[in-house]
Amino acid sequence: MMGAARRYLLDSLDRGRDEPVDEPPRLTPRAIDQTRMSRSRDRILANLDEMYREAFERAKASGDSAQMATLDFAYRREQLYFEILLDVRDALERR
Repeated sequence: MMGAARRYLLDSLDRGRDEPVDEPPRLTPRAIDQTRMSRSRDRILANLDEMYREAFERAKASGDSAQMATLDFAYRREQLYFEILLDVRDALERR
């Protein structure tokens, strides 16, 4: 499965090299190659933490334990998703 995903991504990168220059930014493999990602890993995860912390505090203030449990699980799930995406981004930048 990983091999198929790698072939798909690499084949699309090779095909993207002949695309016209006037395409919108960040929509093509060429634009991604030329653009350095602007937000650091720490900044992204801090923003996620801040967002969930505020929602958790509101649920805590209202005494909604079900919402607190839901937010706790959602936070951990989103943090994992972001870490995976950031690892992919870092690997692409090193390429």
